[in-house]
Amino acid sequence: MAEQRRCPVHAAPGSEGLSSEKGRPLSDRAVAFDPFEGPYQVDPAEALRWARDDAPVFYSPKLGYWVVSRHDDIKAVFRDNLTFSPRIALEKMTPVSGEAQEALASYGYAMNRTLVNEDEPAHMERRRALLDHFLPENLLPRRERVRTLVRERMDALVDKGRADLVQEMLWEVPLTVALDFLGVPEDDMETLRRFSVAHTVNTWGRPTPEQQLEVAHSVGRFWQYAGKVLEKMRAEPDGPGWMHQAIRRNAEMPEVVTDSYLHSMMMAIIVAAHETTAHASANMFRTLLTHRDAWDDVCADPSLIPNAVEECLRYAGSVVAWRREATRPVELGGVRLPQGAKLLMVTASANQDDRHFEEAARFDIYRDNAVDHLTFGYGSHQCMGKNIARMEMRVFLEEFTRRLPHLRLEEQELTYLPNTSFRGPDQLWVKWDPARNPERTEPDLRAAHREFAVGAPDRRDIARRVRVTEVTREAEEVLSLGFAPVEGQRLPGWSPGAHVELCVGDYERKYSLCGAPGESGYRVAVLREAEGRGGSAHIHGHVRPGMELRLRGPHNLFRLDEAAEDYLLIAGGIGITPILAMADRLKALRRRYRLHYAGRSRRSMAFLDRLARDHGAALTLHPADEGARMRLPDFVTALPRDGQIYACGPARLLSALEELTAEHPEGTLHVEHFAAAGGGPDPAIERPFTAELADSGLEVEVGAGETLLEAIRAKGVDVSSDCCEGLCGSCEVPVLEGEIDHRDMVLTRAERARNDRMMACCSRARGSRIRLAL
Repeated sequence: MAEQRRCPVHAAPGSEGLSSEKGRPLSDRAVAFDPFEGPYQVDPAEALRWARDDAPVFYSPKLGYWVVSRHDDIKAVFRDNLTFSPRIALEKMTPVSGEAQEALASYGYAMNRTLVNEDEPAHMERRRALLDHFLPENLLPRRERVRTLVRERMDALVDKGRADLVQEMLWEVPLTVALDFLGVPEDDMETLRRFSVAHTVNTWGRPTPEQQLEVAHSVGRFWQYAGKVLEKMRAEPDGPGWMHQAIRRNAEMPEVVTDSYLHSMMMAIIVAAHETTAHASANMFRTLLTHRDAWDDVCADPSLIPNAVEECLRYAGSVVAWRREATRPVELGGVRLPQGAKLLMVTASANQDDRHFEEAARFDIYRDNAVDHLTFGYGSHQCMGKNIARMEMRVFLEEFTRRLPHLRLEEQELTYLPNTSFRGPDQLWVKWDPARNPERTEPDLRAAHREFAVGAPDRRDIARRVRVTEVTREAEEVLSLGFAPVEGQRLPGWSPGAHVELCVGDYERKYSLCGAPGESGYRVAVLREAEGRGGSAHIHGHVRPGMELRLRGPHNLFRLDEAAEDYLLIAGGIGITPILAMADRLKALRRRYRLHYAGRSRRSMAFLDRLARDHGAALTLHPADEGARMRLPDFVTALPRDGQIYACGPARLLSALEELTAEHPEGTLHVEHFAAAGGGPDPAIERPFTAELADSGLEVEVGAGETLLEAIRAKGVDVSSDCCEGLCGSCEVPVLEGEIDHRDMVLTRAERARNDRMMACCSRARGSRIRLAL
């Protein structure tokens, strides 16, 4: 165990007299943490694995910041921009020397607040005024311009056989797209590139005193350049592009879009609009070419491109960290933070948090919740340009995988600009054999391409190929199916409660994973439902060993909390599948558990032999035809006060448990339904309503024939989802005002009564208006 030291944070502004890690002395790792060198610069997510596991919020004396490493904690900070102010987001990480300050002043440098670092209410007023250009429907016409730029540069390098992608493609195209979007003249790209690098070093780097002076002159010249461009654009107020819109808004509402704001935004947006996309694109190619099986899969199936881009943004995004300042004393991740505490939220770490992503350290282009990454931020300060970046990265990947599928990464030592927050290689050398270019034998290939909708990826396109290894009868009307990956690929790991979605013929159905410990591949159990919609009957009738199917997941929305000491596991019918996996895990952890399993008869109850073999001491069977019914009140009464119940089965079983645990501490009962309540909205009987998105400053009109989830996404706001049937809970959104017509099967009666959250895929407003924390 590492030697413990007394926390030195008494010397840090905003953290007087406090220690980190829940009041314990600061560890050696926290004391040694330095984001400007060493492991963090090599791999920020891996460098903070120890923190995610043991100290999710810790104080860094070298940096003077509290470092936040877990997904849920960082998302909570992004969500509450009143408690956690963004005002320090562009504060210089390294204090500026007097000489550098004088150099900046000589250029009239007066950088002010921008959308990135301003508080409410100014931030939302300006964001609402300037948002239109970023809406998905308004970005769609720009897609062809992006493709034209990429194709022109592809034509110039396709026969070379070797190229630095950063120099010849990935920097210039995003910069050109950014300038085009802004309406800024493309006068001197190389000058802008130098300015951009200087701005990054100035804000997020640790330059030496000599470098500070050089950087200060570059930043000062950048400031003057931005001012000159702005004056040219003011002379053409009707011009196209986002900056011209901002100039018009300045004339219409000068108290919201001020003169100083225009100048600051002109400088900031030139950097923000292209640098992160250039870095993200370089990271994407490096990641995919390093994981050759993923690259080959994308070449073979272009429909995977949107999710491959999303997984690259999660696994190796260009935005590594953001910063916030606590405006009041607050607890975060179990750690007390004082007013004035400065936070470094390492989103790269959050994006590889196993508490949110299954086998998070693995790169998996089939990951069905990759879109949950925090690379674009979250809430009211989520990147407005996220869909421009997605569009560009998809076009890059589609063009290269189609025209140069044999592209390879050269052996090279990659270098990065040292800083806390943005990451991308300075160069990325690739090679290929021009003689093998497909378009030499297929001339039409150059012009062929695939288009993708603007916005987050469609989860229906995210499915991996698997081979059926066995089909075994486990009980009356129950088959278990074993799966292995095709072509020797390894399937991702999974945790108890996880499910996959099988795509068999025209049917897509979700099933819990229930493989035995140590079993390779996946295993699910399928009950043939006579009154079902045909999917289970089709699987029973058609699936055979050796068949190739498509599969989505795994994804876990019924996650086992391993911190309790006592567990009551209850399964009804086919609900044994997730419960069996939980029992396996609890046995391995040496936890106390009791397992009660009910069914019509022993003949209808699956996995009885394995249950008796592996869990006999904890197992009680309740076959109805033997009169062995569950005595649920007795089970709940016997549960220790700090015990937990996990249950899966028919709705009547879960409703009974909900009633019986009404007086128990919240979080005692965890359930998973396996039947949806109904179909989508019926426009003949539904009423339209308005949803105000408080964090985004938007109002969304939800029509009678659409869901809240569909309407929110149409406005460019990302909301996670999975089942879209009110079963899984992944599309939960916080409710601030308004009464909800709850139609999900996720929330308990008490949770519905609180009226503070809803499932966007199925639930609606009872009245004409609701207000959401989105």
